[in-house]
Amino acid sequence: MIHLATLLTGLIFGLGLAVSGMTDPQKVLGFLDITGNWNPSLMLVLGGAVGTGLIGFHLILKRHQPLLADQFHLPGQTSITPSLLIGSAIFGIGWGISGYCPGPAVALLANPNWETLVFLPGLLLGHCLQRWVATFAVSR
Repeated sequence: MIHLATLLTGLIFGLGLAVSGMTDPQKVLGFLDITGNWNPSLMLVLGGAVGTGLIGFHLILKRHQPLLADQFHLPGQTSITPSLLIGSAIFGIGWGISGYCPGPAVALLANPNWETLVFLPGLLLGHCLQRWVATFAVSR
């Protein structure tokens, strides 16, 4: 049951990304380019996502446990650390350069182009590199 719920959630998320235009890197870059030809249409997507998330988390966290698990898995650390800031900056720079975010890039596997096929291996390589660096840093 949990695998079906995961699949359906991913399909709905991917559909939402496609319908909203988040899978079009030119539209995303147009939204991020506030000093040039700014395209504010994704502000509605952002507002809808934040509003839905705020209401959803408020309602879900009132439950004693999730529907398909024994407990909630929430982050233990709530402070802002240098590694969080550095990772966020790297993520933002990559998003601003490419116009791709991991979610929309994975959704584009349904209709890939050459940019997606370059971005996703780079994303996986960056993920593996981060895990290797984190393991190295912990062992010191």
